[in-house]
Amino acid sequence: MTTTLKNKTPQRKCIGCNESKPKKELIRIVRTPEGEMLLDSTGRANGRGAYICNNIDCLQKAIKTNGLNRAFKMNVDTDVLLKLSEEMAELGKR
Repeated sequence: MTTTLKNKTPQRKCIGCNESKPKKELIRIVRTPEGEMLLDSTGRANGRGAYICNNIDCLQKAIKTNGLNRAFKMNVDTDVLLKLSEEMAELGKR
């Protein structure tokens, strides 16, 4: 008797809209060991990560509902939130 294993695509939940999607469709927000927060388009940067859809609406929703604060177990500064919003807007233009 043989069993076939199907390759499962990793699923992650967006901290903005709370939908589970394939990991490759989401963008990772990472807090590096140095404490810096940035968008990680490669998904491989060291640090604690949270995932968000590739649109500014989900980021705004995560900010409004304190999703980033919960995901990183800290209060995220307003300056950092503005920087993340600018980075997300830049990604949207590409």
